Amino acid sequence: MDSDPPFRKAYKTLFDNTVNKANNISNNKEEVIQQFVTVEECELPLIDLGRLELGEKEREKCMTEIARASQEWGFFQVVNHGISGGLLQKMKSEQEKVFKQSFDKKRQEDKHLNFSPGTYRWGTPSATCLRQLAWSEAFHIPLNDISATSASGLNHTLSSTMEQFATTVSSLALKLAEILAEKLGHKSTFFLENCLPSTCYLRMNRYPPCPIPSEVFGLMPHTDSDFLTILHQDQVGGLQLIKDDRWIAVKPNPEALIINIGDLFQAWSNNVYQSVQHRVVTNLQVERFSTAYFLCPSYDTVIQSCREPSVYRKFSFGEYRRQVQEDVQKLGSKIGLPRFVV
Repeated sequence: MDSDPPFRKAYKTLFDNTVNKANNISNNKEEVIQQFVTVEECELPLIDLGRLELGEKEREKCMTEIARASQEWGFFQVVNHGISGGLLQKMKSEQEKVFKQSFDKKRQEDKHLNFSPGTYRWGTPSATCLRQLAWSEAFHIPLNDISATSASGLNHTLSSTMEQFATTVSSLALKLAEILAEKLGHKSTFFLENCLPSTCYLRMNRYPPCPIPSEVFGLMPHTDSDFLTILHQDQVGGLQLIKDDRWIAVKPNPEALIINIGDLFQAWSNNVYQSVQHRVVTNLQVERFSTAYFLCPSYDTVIQSCREPSVYRKFSFGEYRRQVQEDVQKLGSKIGLPRFVV
């Protein structure tokens, strides 16, 4: 299909190297690969946000559950989150239409979709082996761009759907961030003041079917470089995370949104809340879609632990991003917070 990115062609050297190595693979190595594909499926902690409106006692219990899941899992899922099922379905439908366009059209996103150059991304330019390659494509869109696209009148249904989704999800992200801050004893306006439409992102993801799912990730293991992420995924599955030192697969829930803590919240909370490694595995036959919202501050925002003694030194978000990019370029993967330990 000419809508799929040309992974094989663009990363031919990586594929050839893997084929050559495959001739020397032992039976033991085959078992390791099989373990990578099949991991136990589990349900994330499920929190009904409707309880926040049921009086002070129920609200407090709900807030405690949110904080506990953020400490123990770094991930949880929420229902009664305020984003209608109709809007979520419309978002997925519009997303599918965009990704079905030809690869050449998607690459020229500024002409055909009225997105900024660099919005469309696929593969991993810095990959030196197949395990570093992301078998996925995405539109990574600053919230300000969504408003501009909507105002232009181009792709009106897509842009208005994205704008509705971004507005409601932004509100949810700020509500959750404020709850997590409050549970640490901080009634904070920090997130409201620093995480603005000009600094937050929406990312539409597509993971095409992959001919060698045991060799290539949809998204390699990583943590998120933000405060928190809100994810809406389809029912295909593929998201996995580390819990108690082993990989587990997240069972999709059609009613729920997935929330995960990012590096900045782990630093801000002084390691109370956990930014957990997660990945997406590929599927031999089925494509997968998801939409993620990233709660980020401006690049000059200083991240400082809210408790003493601080585990991490003070750093700006811009400094953190530069360090991550430098490590990915030099080492092939992100180091993240360990770079900023006091």
